[in-house]
Amino acid sequence: MKVLVERLNNNSTFEKIIGWTKLAGAVGIFQLMIQAISFACGIFVIRLLPTQEYALYTLANTTLGAMTILADGGIAAGVMAQGGQVWQDREQFGKVLATGLNLRKKFAAISLVIFLPGLLYLLHYHGASWATAALISVSIVPAFFTALSGTLFSIVPRLAQHIVPLQKVELGASVGRLVLLGLSIFAFPVAFIALLAAGLPQFWSNFQLKNISKAFVDDKQKPDAEIRVQIFAMVKRLLPESIYYCISGQLTIWIISILGSTAAVAQVGALGRVSILFILISTITSSLVVPRFARLPNDANTLLKRFLQIQLGLTGAYILIVGACWLFSSQILLVLGDKYTGLSKELVLLLIGSTISSMAGNSFYLSNNRGWVINPAIPIIVSIVSICLGVYFLKVSSLEGVLIFNIFIAIPQLIVHFTYAVIRARSVK
Repeated sequence: MKVLVERLNNNSTFEKIIGWTKLAGAVGIFQLMIQAISFACGIFVIRLLPTQEYALYTLANTTLGAMTILADGGIAAGVMAQGGQVWQDREQFGKVLATGLNLRKKFAAISLVIFLPGLLYLLHYHGASWATAALISVSIVPAFFTALSGTLFSIVPRLAQHIVPLQKVELGASVGRLVLLGLSIFAFPVAFIALLAAGLPQFWSNFQLKNISKAFVDDKQKPDAEIRVQIFAMVKRLLPESIYYCISGQLTIWIISILGSTAAVAQVGALGRVSILFILISTITSSLVVPRFARLPNDANTLLKRFLQIQLGLTGAYILIVGACWLFSSQILLVLGDKYTGLSKELVLLLIGSTISSMAGNSFYLSNNRGWVINPAIPIIVSIVSICLGVYFLKVSSLEGVLIFNIFIAIPQLIVHFTYAVIRARSVK
């Protein structure tokens, strides 16, 4: 036995497995706490906001997500790809980060101008006064700007695999949201207060992330013209798809908000809270897996093997989540509140659609962070065709119909991005 233990201790593969297990365990524990707190925040909002206010809250959150996608436009992927090459050089890494932040400010201004007028109209269309619609629209601006900077600052500790301090900051921000919601939403159960309470703790989070990043980047560096060209080359390839996904990424909400009722908007938003379980897996993947995949050497066999292993592991995890939610759907809906009981079938349909979309997104982000950018015309054309067919053949004005539609349009995207990643991995020289 003693000899066996010594051999295991001297085995580099065994040491890597132990190291990965410890790191994944630490991240998993932090993420469980973070997502549990986020879920609690979501339940507070669902149960305490009236249906009308929660529908407005859902529309604002959906718009915030679309604004963030457009304001990024592929910048984060460019920073990750460029940073993955120079992450051990503080000066060069500082230039990459400074360049990314500079580009983000310009894209953010454009995104605000495009989306805020549309949000105002949708909110008024669903019963909000113009004054209320203006308050809700303004309330998402702090969360919008802080989320953009926070995403880029978090790339630094991810690439350096300085994960535990990053998780502590995210946990602190989650606790801050819970405290602010607890202090505000009981007294003022309105959408714009809930949105402000959710966004303000990100200011503290960004300050902490910037301090963590200083250990790995030189924050005195200025934007670099050459790096801007390299990042912008990725942006030009990714921006058309980003613009498209600003619209199609939350197509379920957009369609039900136009063709369905205000109650249906609230139901989709409430059921979507359960998909926080997928966020847990996605966060662990983006913290541990994606940066390591970005740092792998250009070896076709290694890249293909690792990509398939990642996708297989994620598929198993998603299947377990959907199965567990199907078995305990009545109990889950009871947590959401009496307004959402009886939606067991709709819950499972939403989770299946989230699974397929998450798998497609994983293929997409793994590719982008290696600098493999698909011609945007391919996924956009495929998606437009599937959307047209879905709208024609499915009853998208009902809640069940729009959730089936979501599954229908997600499958072609998974096929496209998975196939492209496999082809690029195999062609690496």
